[in-house]
Amino acid sequence: MSRSVLITGGNHGIGHAAACAFLRRGDHVAFTHYTESASFDLVHDGALPVYCDITDPEQVESAFKEVEADQGPVEVLVINAGITRDNPLRTPEQDFDAVLGAPLTASYRLARRAARDMLKAKRGRIILVPSAIGLKDAAQPDYAASMAGLADFGRSLAREIGHSTVTVSIVTPGPTGTAMAGDVPLGQIGTPEEIASAIAILVGEEAAFDTGVRVPVGGGISMGH
Repeated sequence: MSRSVLITGGNHGIGHAAACAFLRRGDHVAFTHYTESASFDLVHDGALPVYCDITDPEQVESAFKEVEADQGPVEVLVINAGITRDNPLRTPEQDFDAVLGAPLTASYRLARRAARDMLKAKRGRIILVPSAIGLKDAAQPDYAASMAGLADFGRSLAREIGHSTVTVSIVTPGPTGTAMAGDVPLGQIGTPEEIASAIAILVGEEAAFDTGVRVPVGGGISMGH
């Protein structure tokens, strides 16, 4: 049975691969884009492009209304958010606040809005996709803190809303795409499609009893956490 899916940051990378995976499953897929035009291939395949700056509460509300009008209430939400401004302790305080706070606040905003209908329906899936960098001692304190915060937010949210059989899961990808693979135990970087496959599993019927779980998909880069 097809579901209404919303993916943030679906224009490229992991978000794009996830959108493709859901389209192949026959789901109704919407994806947000902001800094560039909507992905042509996703639109061609039937996905709904939604222009949205997820750090803007009014745009988030407008995006949900657009999705609901086209494909019904969101039943699967994939939050694929994060920004970097790498400059360790030389980072201006306002940049640190942006890297730390924007993804966390935006994720809270998105999850809260989606959960409103999910809780009424007593079903739904929320997937958070924080990078595995939050589990490593990398020289990116602002980004690492943000990603670790997203993972903890997901686990706490799972406990809070689990009574309504709405599940929340966390997928932590390691280096993907063109990232360097030197620190990855498997000696190779992952692909967005490999991350998307984990997301697809966690929203399938076979994972209906899984919530609050963190699934690392990073070639062993986060082993031991």
